[in-house]
Amino acid sequence: MAERVVAVTGGSAGVGRATAQAFARQGATVAVLARDPDRLEEAAKEVDSLGGRGFAVPVDVADAAAVDDAAERVEHEVGPIDVWVNNAMTSVFARFLDVTPDEFHRVTEVTYLGYVYGTRAALRRMVPRDRGVVIQVGSALAYRGIPLQSAYCGAKHAIQGFTESVRTELLHEGSAVELCQVHLPAMNTPQFDWVLSRLPRRAQPVPPIYQPELAADAIAFMADHPSREMWMGGTTVATLLANKVAPGVLDHYLARNGVDGQQTDAPSDPDRSSNLWAPVPGPFGAHGAFDDRATDTSPTLALSKLKHRATAALRRAGRRSG
Repeated sequence: MAERVVAVTGGSAGVGRATAQAFARQGATVAVLARDPDRLEEAAKEVDSLGGRGFAVPVDVADAAAVDDAAERVEHEVGPIDVWVNNAMTSVFARFLDVTPDEFHRVTEVTYLGYVYGTRAALRRMVPRDRGVVIQVGSALAYRGIPLQSAYCGAKHAIQGFTESVRTELLHEGSAVELCQVHLPAMNTPQFDWVLSRLPRRAQPVPPIYQPELAADAIAFMADHPSREMWMGGTTVATLLANKVAPGVLDHYLARNGVDGQQTDAPSDPDRSSNLWAPVPGPFGAHGAFDDRATDTSPTLALSKLKHRATAALRRAGRRSG
């Protein structure tokens, strides 16, 4: 059996970096797509050291033509893409009225349209072959907006609707290509060190905080057991269920607690660089600055795996009988 080829956008840091590591441990060829060339090379070498084959592809996912060219380069130089993981993101931590139109547009280009362009590039190649898996790295914020992240929440909501639409088209066509989503809780990633922030205090993930390896585990699992959607983390499950039952109550809860909950007690650094328009240089890896507060266990992930194994098996049986 030929080694699997996996493409990961935003793969040089955070959840993307951990995901590249997870597939590397399976012996996959991992195409790491991101903007910073130095961090890309480090990520690709790390894939090699973990038993996979790394391939660095510099690209800004907000450029549709560049994303398609990147996919073509991967297929030409290392082989047909079996799994495409859309993960690249950026955001602005600020009140909506403090976010400029250009900044909102840029977040939307990267965090939403980057997924659109990545999905298009992957499907243009997978659909004719009638095989492949596209995984959208989502969030509880795809269903539940919170304060101070209007652009990011809007993008995640958009990805949800976009993915459902395209999935129904694939089902209508009888395609065997899988389009999946993995919705994550708060993660300990470098985004809180480099996302543009206008908050008076340092931004933080809303506790409880999970380590990125858990997200990578869920994503790699979804590649092997593709299904419609996975909710990872107890807070994700609780938030989405609460939003279904009592969204108005949740509005008021977040109004009271969501602003302070996304900030530490430390003041913001006014001179800190952000990655909105260009990558922030530095030795960023999978983890952010919250290792002392982050957990590397998730009982709900284990339960989700059991559920999705069963779902995937039923879908395969249904296709065989059909």
